[in-house]
Amino acid sequence: MKFGIDRLLAEPELRAPLKGKRVALLAHPASVTADLTHSLDALAVLGDVNVTSAFGPQHGLRGDKQDNMMESPDFMDPAHNIPVFSLYGEVRRPTTASMETFDVILIDLQDLGCRIYTFITTLLYILEAAAEHGKTVWVLDRPNPAGRPVEGLTLRSGWESFVGAGPMPMRHGLTLGEMGKWFIDHYKINVDYRVIAMEGYAPDAAPGFGWPKDRLWINPSPNAANINMARAYAGTVLLEGTTLSEGRGTTRPLEIFGAPDIDARKIIAEMENFAPSWLQGCSLREVWFEPTFHKHVHQLCHGVHIHAEGPGYDHQAFQPWRLQTLAFKAIRRLYPDYELWRDFPYEYEHGKLAIDVINGGPALREWVDAADSTPEAFDAMTSIDEQAWAEERRKHLLY
Repeated sequence: MKFGIDRLLAEPELRAPLKGKRVALLAHPASVTADLTHSLDALAVLGDVNVTSAFGPQHGLRGDKQDNMMESPDFMDPAHNIPVFSLYGEVRRPTTASMETFDVILIDLQDLGCRIYTFITTLLYILEAAAEHGKTVWVLDRPNPAGRPVEGLTLRSGWESFVGAGPMPMRHGLTLGEMGKWFIDHYKINVDYRVIAMEGYAPDAAPGFGWPKDRLWINPSPNAANINMARAYAGTVLLEGTTLSEGRGTTRPLEIFGAPDIDARKIIAEMENFAPSWLQGCSLREVWFEPTFHKHVHQLCHGVHIHAEGPGYDHQAFQPWRLQTLAFKAIRRLYPDYELWRDFPYEYEHGKLAIDVINGGPALREWVDAADSTPEAFDAMTSIDEQAWAEERRKHLLY
């Protein structure tokens, strides 16, 4: 299997249109070739590609920023003597000055397949800026480690944000190259766009379900440490809108959740009692952990580890978004007055609860908090959105 960057490097005819053009690269630490050379370094030594600038998304080109809302500065790359512009610093959208540094921008980002992961929003902003300034956009495609399954409510109108680029469910099942095609179609963006597609990508094939077993995993952001996290993330990211720890400050962030004042055994039992079908495809394990920073720092937390790997993993059955929602519901049923929802300006969105910003509307929170809500009602509401998205995305699939 070859990723887009590897094909571009190996096939001179693919990069022939770049001859005589000024080329920019949008990348992060996971933007590496099959032999682990960073894409910027690999492109810079090609005699037929003139790299004149680079861009970094949230967490930076180097991936040095640990948490959300920690901004990266612009800088001069010391090895290649080119400007590196931050798209998560003073600006989220590329400026006119930065757009003037290139003719074609190559986007080589490892995504997680989740609406809230901000790299897809950055892709949208690049497409819109390129249309405005007459630039060309190429996506060097990479696998979606969460695979093809679709899950979650569609983001509602008026809830667009940096973690909500458009009306799609939480787990969208597209590669970055396919997402660019959807953005262009949905928002009617008039831009010169090309995808350097992967070769040999099989998103439905075990054991990796699109992630090749011979390809090393490199964190695309500091807390995206492995495939298990990537598979669970469409659910565990909801924890950022709660008072529960999502495991930041531990070695398994966004795979675990817990707090000092909950009984994880009772929560697992209540989850199994209330909606057992939502727990299919994975294993849950009681854990204890003490975060070294972030929520509940230096406090012993009782929690749950989600295992979406190993012999018990069923890729088609696993529903991380429902699973995490069910955990909230179990807590609400066991502890009716528990202060679950965290109130702060998530991704600089003021006047809205963080959980609603993350989920693209209040429906999830309202279902959790309602005393008479049922799994069947939630499934009925959500399935409409999931089926509509599965049909809408069909024409944009490349694999």
